[in-house]
Amino acid sequence: MKSMDLQEKLKKSGLTGNEAIVYLELLRLGSINGSKLAKKVGLDRTLTYQLLNNLIEGGLVSYIIKEHKKHFQASDPINLLNTIKEKEVFIKDLIPELKRLEIVKETEQEINVYEGIEGLRTLMREIIKEKSFCSFGATGRAYDTLYELPRITKELAKKRHKARIIINPKYKSHRMLEMKNIESKFLDIESEATTTIFGDKISIHMIKEKPIIIIIKNKEISESYRKHFELLWKIAKR
Repeated sequence: MKSMDLQEKLKKSGLTGNEAIVYLELLRLGSINGSKLAKKVGLDRTLTYQLLNNLIEGGLVSYIIKEHKKHFQASDPINLLNTIKEKEVFIKDLIPELKRLEIVKETEQEINVYEGIEGLRTLMREIIKEKSFCSFGATGRAYDTLYELPRITKELAKKRHKARIIINPKYKSHRMLEMKNIESKFLDIESEATTTIFGDKISIHMIKEKPIIIIIKNKEISESYRKHFELLWKIAKR
């Protein structure tokens, strides 16, 4: 019964059932040649030699030559740890490689199109949620269209909300430039559309007879537009 328990434990340690039988027999018998061992364990001679070779590779069996024959003997059971240590070293080397792999996440994105005054109000609410924004192609029309915008800009100033805008020099005298915490530069580019970058969103709005506002939520796109803004900011004039 004890032998069966040891076989099961050896199997859990990584040996096959037959390898466990052969190894236990060698521990009991000491040095023995392969043919006699096969008879002792009741296994085919060829199979027994295959098992012995497996155990030799695992460091659990060694042999000596006596009278021109190999005599096999069990090695110290502590060598059962060899495969575990080998795996441990392998896994320790593997872990940094696995950690270096970039987790590919599907980019969260959303596109919304709004029309009219309420669409502008929606845009303002989204911008207010962020600590800052940058905008180019500003015309001041949103400021003129929304009666509450001057009040909103005062609230933003209290919250130290910061903004940078690039506008055409022809709007140099527009009252939107009087807003606090807003830094402005001028670039002589004609554009009817205003692009604003805030958080992981960008908006493109055009205000003529009927305002139209497109808000895109996409981190990669917003970062690309932010880089584009920075290039324009460098060449724009104060």
